[in-house]
Amino acid sequence: MSGALVVGGLVFAVTRPSSTERMADRLRAESAQRDREQIRDLTELARTTRDRLAPVLDGLDRAMPMPADGGTAGTPANVAKWRQAAAAAVKDFADPPSGETATNVARSSLASAIRQIATAVDTYATSQALAGRSRETVMALAVRQRADAVFTWSVGAIALDAVNGDVGYGHQPVFLPASPGSRALTADPEHEGSNS
Repeated sequence: MSGALVVGGLVFAVTRPSSTERMADRLRAESAQRDREQIRDLTELARTTRDRLAPVLDGLDRAMPMPADGGTAGTPANVAKWRQAAAAAVKDFADPPSGETATNVARSSLASAIRQIATAVDTYATSQALAGRSRETVMALAVRQRADAVFTWSVGAIALDAVNGDVGYGHQPVFLPASPGSRALTADPEHEGSNS
């Protein structure tokens, strides 16, 4: 019996994690918890931002390339609202915390998309001061910028959905509305929160 105790004590002494290993485990656990919190906060920010930018994208969609409603979508007052919404969204993403790589990729993609939307609004506004072929050319550029912004957001939305799944929050689709025929990626049919 005493031999078993001695052997058990030796096994424990040899296999017990060192203080360095225990510290590394603690740091990994803290980092994982911090990342879970950042993912939760980023998902909520993405939802709020999506809701703020959806009217901007809808307005741009109706105003470009040729106003479908006789030009009322792109009034100076509407453009000012679009600029205000885009600027607020850019500000919300301006000072990101440092997180795990996958979370940083999701956040950076969303932030890039927001800046592209702000640029599309500015380009559209610039087109309104032009006439003829110049106006058409600049308007076409704004159309492309809007499409690229929605595509970039969709990449970030997929990355955000993936990190939500990785930490156990389940499926969290946060996609912007895409124009018909656009190449933006879309959410899969899984229900929000599902873990499939």
